[in-house]
Formats: sequence, structure tokens, C-alpha cells
Amino acid sequence: MPDTPLDGHDPYVRVRGAREHNLAGVDVDVPRDAIAVFTGVSGSGKSSLAFGTIYAEAQRRYFESVAPYARRLIHQVGAPKVGEITGLPPAVSLEQRRSSPNARSSVGTVTTLSNSLRMLFSRAGTYPAGAPRLDSDAFSPNTAAGACPECHGLGLVHETSEELLVPDPELSIRDGAIAAWPGAWQGKNLRDVLDTLGHDVDRPWRELDAKDREWILFTEEQPVVTVHPVREAGRIQRPYQGTYMSARRYVMHTFSDSKSATLRAKAERFLTSAPCPVCAGGRLRPEALAVTFAGRTIAELAALPLTVLAGLLGDHDGSETARVLTEDLVARIGTVTELGLGYLSLDRTTPSLSNGELQRLRLATQLRSGLFGVVYVLDEPSAGLHPADTEALLVVLDRLKAAGNTVFVVEHHLDVIRHADWIVDVGPRAGVHGGRVLHSGPPHGLADVEESATRRFLFDRAPAPERTVRRPTGWLRTGPVTRHNLKAVEAAFPTGVLTAVTGVSGSGKSTLVGMLGEELEGVERLVTVDQKPIGRTPRSNLATYTGLFDVVRKLFTATEEARARGYKAGRFSFNVPGGRCETCQGEGFVSVELLFLPSTYAPCPDCRGARYNPETLEVRLRGLTIAEVLDLTVESASDFFAGTPAAARSLRTLLDVGLGYLRLGQPATELSGGEAQRIKLAAELQRLRRGHTLYVLDEPTTGLHPADVEVLMRQLHGLVDAGHSVVVVEHDMDVVATADWVVDLGPGGGEEGGRIVAEGPPRAVAAAPESRTAPYLAARLDG
Repeated sequence: MPDTPLDGHDPYVRVRGAREHNLAGVDVDVPRDAIAVFTGVSGSGKSSLAFGTIYAEAQRRYFESVAPYARRLIHQVGAPKVGEITGLPPAVSLEQRRSSPNARSSVGTVTTLSNSLRMLFSRAGTYPAGAPRLDSDAFSPNTAAGACPECHGLGLVHETSEELLVPDPELSIRDGAIAAWPGAWQGKNLRDVLDTLGHDVDRPWRELDAKDREWILFTEEQPVVTVHPVREAGRIQRPYQGTYMSARRYVMHTFSDSKSATLRAKAERFLTSAPCPVCAGGRLRPEALAVTFAGRTIAELAALPLTVLAGLLGDHDGSETARVLTEDLVARIGTVTELGLGYLSLDRTTPSLSNGELQRLRLATQLRSGLFGVVYVLDEPSAGLHPADTEALLVVLDRLKAAGNTVFVVEHHLDVIRHADWIVDVGPRAGVHGGRVLHSGPPHGLADVEESATRRFLFDRAPAPERTVRRPTGWLRTGPVTRHNLKAVEAAFPTGVLTAVTGVSGSGKSTLVGMLGEELEGVERLVTVDQKPIGRTPRSNLATYTGLFDVVRKLFTATEEARARGYKAGRFSFNVPGGRCETCQGEGFVSVELLFLPSTYAPCPDCRGARYNPETLEVRLRGLTIAEVLDLTVESASDFFAGTPAAARSLRTLLDVGLGYLRLGQPATELSGGEAQRIKLAAELQRLRRGHTLYVLDEPTTGLHPADVEVLMRQLHGLVDAGHSVVVVEHDMDVVATADWVVDLGPGGGEEGGRIVAEGPPRAVAAAPESRTAPYLAARLDG
């Protein structure tokens, strides 16, 4: 290992005895002022080293340097399990995990470009004669000073109608005419209140008086009456005070206030969205929308693609103030377009962005921050990038390094790995079979490391194996589609084969594939497998999502100890009172609020993350407590439950998609988008399939090492061989080269894309002259 120089400035970050997650007491030295890539198969421990150890230690030191209040919380947040780390500068982390979706968060707010545009309108905008100058806050739809009072700055108003609320007017209220009402007791209560108020709940809806129908559905009144429930045998039901809420009021209240995504989604079915009649979708007060720059309002400029906006601002001649502000804006937009995101507009909301797009926006913001001497820890910045855009990313990483920073990248993309100054290869495999540093040094040194799973892909690349392209069994036809940047696009997707949809970021791939619905002729069953989280709190995990946890709880309930104590299955659930630890209410974690910083989760001080109370943990299944079973990896659990068919099938499918290293109780908050997608795929694979199914996957290889991509592709080709159809949106040329059919969109992103440039077998698309994908696909096919 390199020695420390005599001048005291250590050019290396030196890690000693790292034991976070599966790391086996790792010692490693990584150079500063360089681009270092951490690689290895999924679950090998590379993120545990880069994020869980190096970044976590930098964060801990930052907490320690601030206030006593934050220092008191450090023991709760937990220090990384490591002997020591020396030579570590301050660190900035850019992870892919997204925060909760927020309709008010946009490209403009993430990059802070909106602030600059508002300042431009405030200081250099063209105001109507006699109008007073407005502060920049008045141009923000997220402030009281700027937001349109009618739509509260959202630009849309939600409304409903009798046709939506009552889809079948032949039914009576008792039979469920008001489809928007809640189910179970709450719906029965509303019906009983109406009955008590004197409305006929047994006549068909269409026969009721129009005035009564209007009142039942739309009244803002909330009368309270005494309800006398109909007596049922064996049940004592006493009179109670019931409050009426109209169907419209219930739907609006649920849509805006409910914490349940399922209830909100149900309420949304009964609503229509339309541009706000007051601001026409501009989101601002009339006085702000009366101010223009270059002849356009701020809402009009925010809706333009960034490349168009930069051109318009760059051509504008005005005052010295306008010149200074526009030059700054154009320069800052330049860093975003450099990363291949010029097709986005400032008003594009963040929930509609992919993880890769969001991370690159943050990266563009950091480029302009002017920080010096920090360690940037990046989580797969190439995720969601077409090979043509990856070249621009490498330029950006070089610029961060040239500005005097250190760049640590967790990455699988071979072009990024080849570009690195230093490689830390972790492995050899996942979970307990990983956690060792196989190579730490310049890239060429990895060629001699036989154990490395990365070596084969980096140095022994052979041409893609020639394979017989499957013949389609039929065609699914969509369109003409006009949405986002697609203009009357008609597409045909073959069935019975594996189809790859390709194109640069923003070319319209996801929009086109989103048109594949169950209403299309030829689709018997549709399964869409996306990268959205399987849950947003530690309460949701691998075992609960796949249904495996139900099987485990039944096995614990059947033990002699549980039967003797009278424990039922609920005792072994951490979601209900009884067996769970009440301090953390079964989450195993408590939320720690940090002033001026995002809240974080820390292990529960009472159960130390076990989730259960001591009495529950006294029950053992073949020597293990319920907490210890949840701590097993999928691989260990498949041995442990080998004799239980219901559990073995779930575990086998998780192993088949390369997730053997995950723990059964691993919280959803710790899973990457790629892992969440493969869990969903495994949950689908374990179902006994009947009839033809169309599987649609959006970038399934995100977050996957090339060795894991091979495992995943075996599963997808297996589905096609079993008679199903698979459509993948994909940038990985290894996947595209093994497809039967390719639909390539483009040629560029945004306005420059949105049409089918080439389609056909991979060889045909690789020869298409207009396709930006063709040269990269040809290079892969020919090795």
C-alpha cells in the first residue's frame, strides 16, 4: 500500500477494518484528486464501502463539527463499522434514491435555475405601463405572493361530474350507485344517513328527483343526524350521530389529504383535470403573468425545452442588468444540456423524471457550485443514459476532477470503468460470498485478477453470439400517439418475442411504451414492472412484498412454544400491536429529526432493530427467532426453508433474478430502483401463469453488473420461450443485441426526437444511417 508523504498531506483516503454490511474487515487505499470507480456484482459490498463507510464517516464528522444538538444524535444515527479512515476530505453524496414525489418540485427548483429566471423577470422584465415592480417571490407559484389563488399555484383544477360519480344510474344507492363512495362501514354509514334524511335509497338512481341527485352528490352542507341501524341477529347496534359528506366532498378530501396511495388513486378515477380557468395553467397571479421578457411570460419560458430557452435568452439584447442575468442563466443551462438533458423544461415536475435524470440534474448543479477539495460520491451516474450521452458524462466527471475534487463513482457501465484512473473491484460474488477488495489500482491491473467478475467483461469481450431471431406470433398496434414529444406516432410491437425499445434520453421511449395497455387487441394480460419503490418506509420489505412473510408467520404459529402460549399469526407481525416492539411500533427504526438536514432513520434503542418484544423472540423455529429469520439472506433462507414448498418457490424466483444477497427483512428504503424492479419481477414469476402475458419493463438492467444482466436476461428469454411477450426500454447494448426486434426512437431528445427512426432485427437497426443507437449496437454485435 502507498506510504504517507513527509509533508503531512496524504494523497490517499485510507480505510482500515471496514465491516459495514457484508464487508469482511476491508483495508483499502484510494487516491484523492482522481476518478475512482467502485465496481463488482450487485450485493458485493461496493456501495457499503463507498456510501455506507466512506461517505457515512464524512457525514458523521460533519455532524460532530456542527452543534451540540446534532452531536447528541450521532450515536442514534450510528457511526459506520470501521476501524479508522484517514485522509478523508468533506464529502458530497449524489444517490439515486428519490424523496417523496412532490408536484411542486420541478427541474427549475432542483437546479435553482427558476430562482435566476424569477430574478430576471423581477429586475429586467417588461412591465405594463404604471405597474409597480414585483419582487422575485411574486414570480414563484410556490409562494403566497405568486401563486394563483384559484388553483393555489398548481396550474390545474380538479373537478368531478355526475357521470363519473355514478357510472350506472340503473342501480339504487343501496346497491352501490355512487361508485365514488368508500366501502365497508364508512359507505354504509353515508347510505344510512341519507336514509335517515328521507332520501329513497332503494329506487334506481335515474328515477330520483334531479334536485335530490344534485344535493346528494355536490352539497357542501354536512348535516348531523341520529342514525338507528337496522338490527342484525346476534349484534347489538346502538343509535349514533352520523355526519353526511357529499360524494364530491369525499373524493376531493381523499385526493388532497389521504396518506394512502391506494385511496388517492381510487379518488383520482372520479376526477377530471383541466387548466385553471383563472391563470390558464400559468400557475401565477395575473400581475405576474402580465410581465414579459423577450415577449413571453415566465410561464411560457418555463415550458420551453432548455436548449430552446438558452437560445432565446442568448439572442436577447437589453439593459446591462438583463445582459448579466441572461449570461449567467445561459451558462448554468449549459451544464444541464451538457449532460444530455436539454430536452427538459424548467416546469417539468420531478415525479415525472427517472432516477438517472434526477441525479444528473443534481450533478449539473454541483458543477456550478465551485466547490474545491471535496469527495463526490456518485451512485451510477450513467443510469438511464444512452451510450451517446455517456460520453458527455465522462467530460463532466473530468471537469469535477480538474476543479480540484475527488470523484468516487459506484458504477457498472464499462465505458465509465475504463475511463477511471483507479478501480476498486469488490467481490467475488454477492452477500456472504463477497465483501472483499479483489483489486485496488489502475484499471489495467484488473486483467490479472482471475476471481473478478468484472475482468471478463472489461478485457475478454467477444462479439455478441449469433442467435436465431424468433419469429413473431402476431402484432400489437398502437397509435397514432400524440403525447409529450410524440407526434401522431404509429408503432407495431411483435408478440411472442423479446423487443427492445431504444433511443437517446428524452426521445419518447417511455411515452410510447406507456401506450401498451390491456385494451389493445391481442393483450390478454399486461404486467408492467417499473422501478418505483416497493414501499416508502422501513415497514415494507422483501418478505412482505412477495408474500413470503405470511408463510413464515404460519410456520412460527405452528411451533409447540407458540401453541402453548396461544400465539396466533398476528403475534409474529411487526405491523400490529401484540408481538411487536412498541417503542418503534415494529419498524426496527426510529425517525431522527435533524435541524436543517433531512430526517434520517436510526435503529430503535429498545429492540435494537429486531422489531419484536422479548416475549415474541422467545419462540424459535428450528433454532431461529422471527427476527433472525428476517435477517437471513435469500440464499441462506432457501436452504433453511428447503422443505417448505410455498416458501421455497418464492425464494427460488428471487435467486433466479440475482437477488440472493438481499436480507428477507431488508427495508424498502434501502433498496435501489433496480432491486425494487427485480423484486416485482420475482413476485410475478412465482405466480403460476396461465395464457399469454405481455411483460413491459423500463430499463431493467439499471444498477446491474454485466454478470447480473446475463442472469436477468436468462429469465426474460425464459418468459418468451414459455409463450409470452417481453418489451424492454433499454440502453444496454448487451441486452439490445440479444433482442429479437428493436424499435429505435429519435434521432435526438425532446423536439428533435419523438419518431421511429429504425425498427427490425438488431442487425437491421445497427445499419440504419439516421439512428444514434446504430453505431453502438453495431460495435457490440461485432465485438
